[in-house]
Amino acid sequence: MEISALFLSVVIVLFSIALSISVFFKNMSKSTDETKLPPGSFGWPIIGETIEFLFGKPEKFVGDRMKKYSPDIFKTKILGEKTAVICGPNGHKFLFANEQKLFTAFRPHPTQSLFRSYQNKATGSTPPPPPPPPTPSDQRNSRTDEESKVIRQPGFLKPEALARFMGKMESITQQLLQTNWNGKTEAVKVFPLAKTITLTISCRFFLGIENPERVARLVDHFDDITIGMHSIMLNVPGTIFYRAQKAAAAIRKELLNVINEKKEAMAAGNPMQDILSHMIVVTDPTGKRMPEAEIADKIMGLITAGYSTVATTITFLMKYVGERPDIYNKIRQEQMEIAASKKPEEFLEWEDIQKMKYSWNVVCETMRLNPPLQGTFREVLTDFTYAGYTIPKGWKVYWTVSTTNMNPAYFKDPEKFDPSRYDSSGEGKGLAPYTYVPFGGGPRLCPGKEYARIAILAFLHNVIKKYKWETLFPNEKIIGDMMPTPEKGLPILLHPATSSN
Repeated sequence: MEISALFLSVVIVLFSIALSISVFFKNMSKSTDETKLPPGSFGWPIIGETIEFLFGKPEKFVGDRMKKYSPDIFKTKILGEKTAVICGPNGHKFLFANEQKLFTAFRPHPTQSLFRSYQNKATGSTPPPPPPPPTPSDQRNSRTDEESKVIRQPGFLKPEALARFMGKMESITQQLLQTNWNGKTEAVKVFPLAKTITLTISCRFFLGIENPERVARLVDHFDDITIGMHSIMLNVPGTIFYRAQKAAAAIRKELLNVINEKKEAMAAGNPMQDILSHMIVVTDPTGKRMPEAEIADKIMGLITAGYSTVATTITFLMKYVGERPDIYNKIRQEQMEIAASKKPEEFLEWEDIQKMKYSWNVVCETMRLNPPLQGTFREVLTDFTYAGYTIPKGWKVYWTVSTTNMNPAYFKDPEKFDPSRYDSSGEGKGLAPYTYVPFGGGPRLCPGKEYARIAILAFLHNVIKKYKWETLFPNEKIIGDMMPTPEKGLPILLHPATSSN
């Protein structure tokens, strides 16, 4: 009995010593890390602060932590990644200046799964459970760069190429406005039509297809994907990610049909001048062409990027203009001067878009209050120091407009809708540098910026020539954060536009 008690006492003493040593070194390590790493919290085990990030207002998530930890940088853990959020105009400048030097593009794991599942389909295997956070990979970074080159190199989004597409873009807008809104005396909803118009234009531009019915049935699928790109990877029925996976599978199936049809048309000698046709014939350095399933995933990503952001901006633009007769009148005056310079049935041209300075200021203010893109991720390529803190290789950096858009230090009365903020230059160039960056900046400036600008202004031009409108629910609840959506679809009442408007 005494030996057992003595043995137990020794074990307890040794355990206590080991525990004390462990705690000591842990505290020493923690103290050391905290002198290097940015302030902040990794939140809960495994999930980190993902819940707060996904289901709280982005500007609140960022703003609260800027106040609590630092206005320059803080650390967090979101979507399975240790992440540094670099804040403010100085942060924007630093990020844009160091692309491909200190960090490269990174897609969160839900996005990777949705747009790269062709790798599993090709082998017929069942998609594996969510992977652990990967380490930096030259192969993955190279693949991301190649995807970017698909649309940057051929010049599809350059001004001269977009100018050739403007007539088709405006024609689609006019046809769908005529079909859905012309002669309507009851309330109509803006958001559904904005999505249909935007998706129809995207499918015509990227795929070369013109069948509106074929496009319309995909709208809900693209909504599910957009929301699922930033979601918890829980692939069980009823979850956001599960719906997104089902939607991606349905769209991929349809796109494979389109690809086969396109190949047949190209084989028959039909001229093709869309991005899909380019993807079908382009080869890698070894002379191999891109697999069909990979083409489908890349095209799905391009359409998603050019769909939700434009549709959301058009919707909120209609809301703000409908609530402000003074702004409506200024836009209409500018647009009618442009219309008066055109022949009947003549489409807008590139020079006309450049004249829409006030209209674009209104769009800019719309994007400030309701950013079409909340932010993007980067992967750290090598340890670097910013604002006195070290961000280790392999971490992620999150760039977001939320650190400046609603900050009264940069925008007086930030809650107020005021297009005059941009009067001196347009597009925010008269503001303090790097405070207004809705399309990012540097080497990764959004390649679709001009595409989006034309689509939005062509819609505004055509709708304001024909209609005056009023929003029926000025205080309509906005649901969702990664894809802000008016709960009722933004119902409006249309009236014919007259010279007295």
